[in-house]
Amino acid sequence: MKARVTVMLKTGVLDPQGEAVRHALGSLGFHGVQGVRQGKVIELDLAATDRAQAETDVKAMCEKLLANTVIESYRVELL
Repeated sequence: MKARVTVMLKTGVLDPQGEAVRHALGSLGFHGVQGVRQGKVIELDLAATDRAQAETDVKAMCEKLLANTVIESYRVELL
């Protein structure tokens, strides 16, 4: 089973990488971009066959390692 975790900075947390991308897009002529939020996507190959257990395990991975839950939120998708 595969899992995809999307990690993003929480709303209200300053995103300097996103702001740098927005500025660079403006410099390239894309003036309609008003905001950019940068995140990361992590794909996992899991040996698990039980979907509920896999989701529980991946959420635990996020809480312990994959996301800094103080400033980041995450979304888990089982594929």
